[in-house]
Amino acid sequence: MSGLIRNRVLATVCVALCACKATPTPSPAGQAVPAEPVRASAHKVFGAPLSAVSDTSLADLLRSPKTYRDQSVTVEGRVKSACTRRGCWMQISAESDPTAPSCRVTFKDYGFFVPTDSAGSQAKVQGSLTIDTVPSERVAHLESEGAKFADKNPDGSANELHLVATGVELWR
Repeated sequence: MSGLIRNRVLATVCVALCACKATPTPSPAGQAVPAEPVRASAHKVFGAPLSAVSDTSLADLLRSPKTYRDQSVTVEGRVKSACTRRGCWMQISAESDPTAPSCRVTFKDYGFFVPTDSAGSQAKVQGSLTIDTVPSERVAHLESEGAKFADKNPDGSANELHLVATGVELWR
């Protein structure tokens, strides 16, 4: 009887160790791989490594977005919120004030995600800025995942600044 219990305990430990393995599982082509959580003080890179391009001030970008429209930029800010379901978007701001202007960040071709617990992290993002009008159905969907829209229209759509990131660094 004790041998049976010992074997079950060993099997449980083995399954737990295999499930906690840090190496990502390869995904079929075109599918995003869920991200690992951001650990304190560790810089985590998601997507492509950031290239050595001079940083653009996120505050300047938020103040004068048309100057940076359709340009590749590298900005740094605080993650105000992130998709609570899959980590497929995040909102970054130049200030820690929750009412401060922000920019939504998605990830090129949904090729990578960030951890769902990224809110509160510092982020460095490299990508291209667009200025979009988000349809009301999409606004409702994003709000159900934790997004906030400061510039909503009477029809429920929203105007937003949107960075399509090729790479992201996160740290706490």
